[in-house]
Amino acid sequence: MRSSNRELWISFIAVILISLLYLFMTVRLREIPGASDFFGHSLGILGFVLMLATETLYTWRKRSRSARWGRMSEWLQFHIFTGLVGPFLVLIHSSWKFNGLAGIVLLLTVVIVVSGFVGRYIYTAVPRSADGVEIEAAELEQQVHQADTDLQSWLKDRPVAFQSLSRRLAVAPQVGNNSVRLLFAQPFFEAGAKLRWRLERSRLDPAARAQAVQLEKLLQRQSTMQWQLASLAMARRLLGLWHTIHIPIGFTLFGTAVIHILGAIYYATLLR
Repeated sequence: MRSSNRELWISFIAVILISLLYLFMTVRLREIPGASDFFGHSLGILGFVLMLATETLYTWRKRSRSARWGRMSEWLQFHIFTGLVGPFLVLIHSSWKFNGLAGIVLLLTVVIVVSGFVGRYIYTAVPRSADGVEIEAAELEQQVHQADTDLQSWLKDRPVAFQSLSRRLAVAPQVGNNSVRLLFAQPFFEAGAKLRWRLERSRLDPAARAQAVQLEKLLQRQSTMQWQLASLAMARRLLGLWHTIHIPIGFTLFGTAVIHILGAIYYATLLR
């Protein structure tokens, strides 16, 4: 399963739109919207609903054996979206006041968002099928072998220049003892490879560029699988460690938010 940043872009667009609405209300009210005002309350309620969805829906879909609604990859994207937009709504709901229990909620929110970004990277480093099922090492080795076979078959009838280009621009991991470094170094190596490809394509004639694009796709596929195979064991260990940290923080955040909501209801309504 190829990693996609679609949910991050959608979250970014949602945050921009919410920010524009918040700015509009600030200009209209000529002050920062209060947390206890109708607009501020609405932001807080919507943010809490999204955070509730973050804590429950993805976990329920992952553990349910009978549920077949959507692929796990799509549920993960929804989980990331709600996990980013929900805390942002809670942040601006606070009216930028960070004292008391609300401050603790916001601190935990920042921690859980940062942890979510780290977890997303580790999660996508573990190869999976389209439905989110982890691919075992033996199957991944077969895919690496198939990718290498496809590459060699493509190069067989091509000019020697393409074979030389393939050897120069192939990005294979140097497997060593430091698997953590290997896991987190992949994006930098891939970025460097893309830059080298741009430079090489700019030197080719138009007819050769089309073939170079095909070669780049084959090498990228081969490289991605080689990196996944080399860092598979460490990625799984880190993902297990991340779960033991992220999930308790998430439950703590959710429980603290519930206490904050109950306290706000009590002081804002029942004591009046």
